[in-house]
Amino acid sequence: MTRPNPLLSGLAGRCPNCGEGCLFEGFLKVAPRCEACGYDLAKADSGDGPAVFVILIAGFIVAFAALYVELAFTPPIWLHLLLWLPLTVIVSLGLLRPMKGVMLAAQIANRASQARSDD
Repeated sequence: MTRPNPLLSGLAGRCPNCGEGCLFEGFLKVAPRCEACGYDLAKADSGDGPAVFVILIAGFIVAFAALYVELAFTPPIWLHLLLWLPLTVIVSLGLLRPMKGVMLAAQIANRASQARSDD
C-alpha cells in the first residue's frame, strides 16, 4: 500500500498517515486519533501558523481587490465596507481549516516535536 501525500491529505482534512480518516472532529478541533488507521493525532499542535498564513493570504486578496475597486470605480466608503468586511470573514474562515490541516500534516510528516527536551 502506498502512503498518501500528507500535505494533500491535510489540505483535504484527512489523516496525514493513511489519507482516509478525518483529521478534525469539529471545525478546528483535531481528532484524538484516526478512525481508519488508529494513528495518534492528539499530540499534533499547529500553534499560530495557520492563522498567520490566513491573515497574509486573505489580507493580500482583500486589500488588492479593494485597492483595484477604489482606483477603477471610486465607490463610496459604505460600499467598500459592505463588500470587503464580509469577504474578509468568508475568505478567512474558508482558509483556516485547510491551512491548519496542512500545518498539522507537515508537522506529522516531518516528525516535528513541540515539546522537545535536550536532557
